[in-house]
Amino acid sequence: MINDDENKSNLIKSYSDIAPYIGLGTQLAITIVVMFFLGRWLDQKLDWTPILTITFSFIGGFGGIYNFIKTVLDLNERKKSKKNN
Repeated sequence: MINDDENKSNLIKSYSDIAPYIGLGTQLAITIVVMFFLGRWLDQKLDWTPILTITFSFIGGFGGIYNFIKTVLDLNERKKSKKNN
């Protein structure tokens, strides 16, 4: 019984450690896809065919990667400060 409780608490701790990282990849992909379709929509409205699609795709990529790196660094900093306390 004690061993089961320890296993459950270890599993809960593991899940709580990785939970903040789970959605980051999805968030990165969604940012790029949304910006791509926004650029495509604007291209169709303004008849500038490839220019805005390419531009918004790059903006989405850079913005998504920036947010991904910033979030990972913030989460790692919080994790370090928790260990030190």
